[in-house]
Amino acid sequence: MIGKTASSAIASLAVLGMVSETAAGGVECYEQVNRPAFYETVYENVLVSPAGQQVEYVPPIYGTRERVVQIAPQRVSYEIVPAIIRTIYRTVKVDDGGYSWQWRLINGRKVLCKIRHKARYERVAETVVVQPERQRRVVSPAEYESVAEEVLVQPEQRRIVNFPASYQTVARRVLVREGSSRWRQVRIARHCRF
Repeated sequence: MIGKTASSAIASLAVLGMVSETAAGGVECYEQVNRPAFYETVYENVLVSPAGQQVEYVPPIYGTRERVVQIAPQRVSYEIVPAIIRTIYRTVKVDDGGYSWQWRLINGRKVLCKIRHKARYERVAETVVVQPERQRRVVSPAEYESVAEEVLVQPEQRRIVNFPASYQTVARRVLVREGSSRWRQVRIARHCRF
């Protein structure tokens, strides 16, 4: 690296010397020519994952089966049927009537009058029992229910699965030739000649 830098510096000094010579009527001219580095793409297969084995677990499969079960037996109970009551309305005499004395003002004269009152009747409500309270026997039938129960359809399974190695093609740039730089003599009319 140091040698390359030194040769570049010497070449630059030489060019400066030539330029000043040319300005003073020199006959040789040079220009720098750069050659870029050359790369190629190389493809290679690389191992991504090695071959191996894997245990696969298949869980058991369950299903459901329905069946009818008795959840309550037949029952006998007794209940009270309330009495049937009805309200009946009838008219009864509450006052026999009769006579009473009242003072009245008639034609400017204050007189004592005997007034006759009619008998008074009222409508009264009376509660009567149409059917007395009684006890009744009630039979409740047995109760059944459909229940689902879990059953094994297929037991669990385990199996070994082999899988191959996995490769991948990877592109990589490789330097084939390094870049370089050199000086080339040039001819420019009325300025430079070989």
